[in-house]
Amino acid sequence: MQKCDLTGKGKQYGSNVSFSQRHTKKVWKPNLQQKTIVVDGKKVHMKLSTQAIRTLKKKGLLGNTNQAAESISSASLSKSL
Repeated sequence: MQKCDLTGKGKQYGSNVSFSQRHTKKVWKPNLQQKTIVVDGKKVHMKLSTQAIRTLKKKGLLGNTNQAAESISSASLSKSL
């Protein structure tokens, strides 16, 4: 399923419009990446959009350090699980 586990971002539907004004159906899919996050000492595999990954890195909740990974609590991810 093409949906971000954290933000809920999913597919968007629309039309391609050619020069002759023909409308053909088109689907735009989100850029999803598989990430492993440590939550309360347990590893959780999640499909995250690149926008969500950027936001988590900016907030310091996702990074290469173990301290940042341990700071994520189950309350902050309870909506997605």
